[in-house]
Amino acid sequence: MVMKRKLFTTLAGLGILIMFMYCFPAQAQILKDINGNEYNIAKLGLQEWSASNLNASKFRNGDVIPEAKTPEEWKKAGAAGKPVWCYFDNNAENGKMYGKLYNWYAINDPRGLAPTGWHVPANADWTTLVKNLLGVDMAGQRLKSKTVWKSNPGRDDIGFNALPGGYRDGDGKFESLGFKCQTWSNSEPVEPIKSNKIFSTIMNDNSVEIGFVPMVKESGLSVRVIKD
Repeated sequence: MVMKRKLFTTLAGLGILIMFMYCFPAQAQILKDINGNEYNIAKLGLQEWSASNLNASKFRNGDVIPEAKTPEEWKKAGAAGKPVWCYFDNNAENGKMYGKLYNWYAINDPRGLAPTGWHVPANADWTTLVKNLLGVDMAGQRLKSKTVWKSNPGRDDIGFNALPGGYRDGDGKFESLGFKCQTWSNSEPVEPIKSNKIFSTIMNDNSVEIGFVPMVKESGLSVRVIKD
């Protein structure tokens, strides 16, 4: 009887520990990019994510990523398949909170946008995160920041701090600051005819959900990184 009681206590303690790891993850160490920008890390289960949007202006090897301000510069880079970044509305003040917006050619460049030991997440990485947050119907609310959103902030349960930084379309037009968080998910849609689109994750001000939406490669979206 004593042995059974000890075994039950041990198993119960193990169950509480596992639940704590998945539901109440601790902040880990600081991540630093090539520019010296620092990011908190949100940890859930075995995953470690940057807890703010990437703000680097250089690739991992030190090469500079061009900034595209005008719609013409943005469209020209996209048409040529060249990597570029911008601030929302070309306002550096927005970068302090929301980081930079990058086209797909920047996140897919072989020189590496993410710091060493990290990568731009694909659908499989996001799907694991969403599953650990109890599914798409609740994950948005649990990832969204508690402030900044226009009318429906989130709970920010794991310190992910998803912000409504808006996006830039392929023609260079800025959209949805304060209302939409749209982040690259580096996976191609499976379609009968190959398209020019890559998945993104999307969280809206009026929803508690997270969705997966294909965007053209010339779009400018926020970037989170995940540890290898």
